[in-house]
Amino acid sequence: MKQYLLSVHMVEGQEPPPPDEMQQAFNDVNALNSELQKSGAWVFAGGLHPPATATVVQIKDGDVLTTDGPFAETKEQLGGFWVITAENLDAALAWAAKATKACRGPVEVRPFQEEPES
Repeated sequence: MKQYLLSVHMVEGQEPPPPDEMQQAFNDVNALNSELQKSGAWVFAGGLHPPATATVVQIKDGDVLTTDGPFAETKEQLGGFWVITAENLDAALAWAAKATKACRGPVEVRPFQEEPES
C-alpha cells in the first residue's frame, strides 16, 4: 500500500460559511475520519491554524533565520490534511472525493516518495 497526502486548501480572507454550515462540515469531516479509520486507510490527519500563525525557519548565508510566515506569498494556503494508505491513485482519489465533499474545499492528492531499498 502507498501513502498519499490529501491536502485541503483554503483561500485567505474568504468569508467563512455561516456557523450552522461550518458545524455540518465539522460533522461531515468527523464522519469521514471514522470511515477512514474503520477501513484501515487512516494514518494521520489534522486541521491547521490560519497562515498568519506560521513561522518560517530557513538558512540564509549560513545562519538560521526565522520570520513570520507563511512561506508562500499567496492567498491559497494549506488548511488541513489527511495522510492515508491506499492501494493505488484511483483509491486515493475516491477518498479525496469524499474529503472535498466533507470539508467543502479543494483537496490535492499527492503520493509520498517511495523509501529507497537498503
